[in-house]
Amino acid sequence: MANHTQKHLAVLIDADNAPAAIVEGLFEEIAKYGVANVKRIYGDWTGPQLGGWKKVLLDHSIQPIQQFAYTKGKNATDSSLIIDAMDLLYTRRFDGFCLVSSDSDFTRLASRLREEGLTVYGFGEEKTPQPFVSACDKFIYTELLREDAIVVSSNTPATVPSEKTEPAPASKKYPKAPVDFIAKIMDDIAEEDGWAPLGSLGNNITKLRPGFDPRTYGFKKLSDLVRAYPHAFELQTRAASGAGAGILYARHRQAGG
Repeated sequence: MANHTQKHLAVLIDADNAPAAIVEGLFEEIAKYGVANVKRIYGDWTGPQLGGWKKVLLDHSIQPIQQFAYTKGKNATDSSLIIDAMDLLYTRRFDGFCLVSSDSDFTRLASRLREEGLTVYGFGEEKTPQPFVSACDKFIYTELLREDAIVVSSNTPATVPSEKTEPAPASKKYPKAPVDFIAKIMDDIAEEDGWAPLGSLGNNITKLRPGFDPRTYGFKKLSDLVRAYPHAFELQTRAASGAGAGILYARHRQAGG
């Protein structure tokens, strides 16, 4: 039954603007959202600059699309990817697209795909221009997908990153989570008792900030992030109807009184 609910996705990778080091994490992440029925990567494969990608194409069944640079200074790869995306769109076989690039040239493509009712997942580096990030339904920063990315385990009590704490040599300093922003969304969708379903909270945050990801702030899941700020939020598990697992609810303490 689960197979019938899986989204069919087309994965299109701009090899010039995506490092090969993300490949494992990339497809693990994509698997959370659906099945990658099409996996294509675009670039000029005659040169040495894409050697890292060449080593992993077969292992991940990614189809390389050759695109020569006809004119110096012009990116023909972008045009080839966009044309293929539109061709795939009109087959009506896909529920969504995964656009892997840090290039803002794909902003209009993302918007056009969404106009057709398809879900667009963007993947790019933190330097990706905001217009492209905002044009996607959800945007995942590829720094989070590298093997050396470290997040707080859901099985470990989460702690708030602090500048006063001396980090271990291999640790990473994470930015402070946008507590006020999360609190505002929580208040907006809260039920009469002040509690909001955590799933709805995550969905609404993503609608307003497609690039939001708990891992950016050092937490594996949104629940870990919320739990790490007990002065601002509290969590509650409520029994689900039937034999399902409990449902997590969150409340902004100031709103709850």
